[in-house]
Amino acid sequence: MSATKEKDQPRPRNQRLSSSRQRRQQHLLDVRVRSRRASHHRNRRVLVLISKVVLGVAICAGLYFGIREGLNRFFFENLDYGLSTLAVQTDGTLTREQVLRTAELAEGLNIFSINLAQVHDRLQQLPQVDEVQVERRMPNEIDIHITERKPIAWITSEKAVADPFASDAAFLVDARGILMKEKKLLPDYLALPLIAGCSSEALVPGKMVTSLEAKTALALLRLTTTSFMQTRFQIRDVDVSKGYCLLVADKNHTEVMFAFDDLEQQMQRLEQLLVYADDSHRQISTVNLLVARNIPVTFTKPAAEIISELQDDGDVPESVAAEKSEPKAKETPAAETPKAAPAVAHQREVRRAKALERTIPKATLVSPGVHKFHSRSAAPLPVRKAIPLQRFNQGSGGNG
Repeated sequence: MSATKEKDQPRPRNQRLSSSRQRRQQHLLDVRVRSRRASHHRNRRVLVLISKVVLGVAICAGLYFGIREGLNRFFFENLDYGLSTLAVQTDGTLTREQVLRTAELAEGLNIFSINLAQVHDRLQQLPQVDEVQVERRMPNEIDIHITERKPIAWITSEKAVADPFASDAAFLVDARGILMKEKKLLPDYLALPLIAGCSSEALVPGKMVTSLEAKTALALLRLTTTSFMQTRFQIRDVDVSKGYCLLVADKNHTEVMFAFDDLEQQMQRLEQLLVYADDSHRQISTVNLLVARNIPVTFTKPAAEIISELQDDGDVPESVAAEKSEPKAKETPAAETPKAAPAVAHQREVRRAKALERTIPKATLVSPGVHKFHSRSAAPLPVRKAIPLQRFNQGSGGNG
């Protein structure tokens, strides 16, 4: 009776219809269905992504090979763009063969296959090249314009070089201090000054000098390009081996000592000295510009004054002395001895040359200052000769 009563009683509304076992089995089935569905969606997305990537790569490869083939056919392998004209212009000693060999250019190359930046860098590495311009002109021309460095002097680590052309230790140097070693030497290079004794650094073509002595010597050469100094003071040698000064010799054999600083003021003082020497018709032998005041200056004596000094010392031959003291009126006229006159003149010139060869130029020290110069006269003072007394007989006749 109790059992039937329980079955007849209605169940609550919130009571579950399935048991816990049934619910566990149903949950496992739902999880399996959802995992298969998720993996299916994931595989489909991966496949779509891979398809897109492959399609993009194929499109890019097609574009690349297509564009490359088009460029090769229309530009790089087109005979119309083959290099046929190579214009090389230079203002120095570089030849066309040297330029083309250094730039690695030749006729027949495709004009689009040439890297102008690489050509510029190759030519710029030449020691004698200052500026380079490379232009591409369509359809088959390349123009090269080269501005070479202008050498202003020779430089060497040795103290003296007789022939810079034949010396392996001598290099050309421009105004900025770039060293050059040119294969083709021009005759104009013989007249360039020589900077000797630069042993404080290694001289390498294409490099720039770094020593103070060499830079000061180059600065001095640049200062002598003025209108007056370029013609009056032409530097021949610059000795930088002393280490404390520059010993400069010009083409008139004038030796000047320069300090390393205040070159402009030293050049002004030297210019004043040269103007004074020209006005007084004298030749400067040595100048010491290391001091700002009381500049030591020596002058070269004239040949006549040197001969007079040697004559007083007995070093001049009697023939030259007699010729000097002999009045011109006693010379044999050319009309009287027409055959002997050339021989006599020739002997006179030979004796004069021999006498001058034996002379040693002596210099006098100048007093302090630039405008106040005093020289010691080397001519001997004249000696008054005694006049003998003459006896005169008074009267017209004698008696005994």
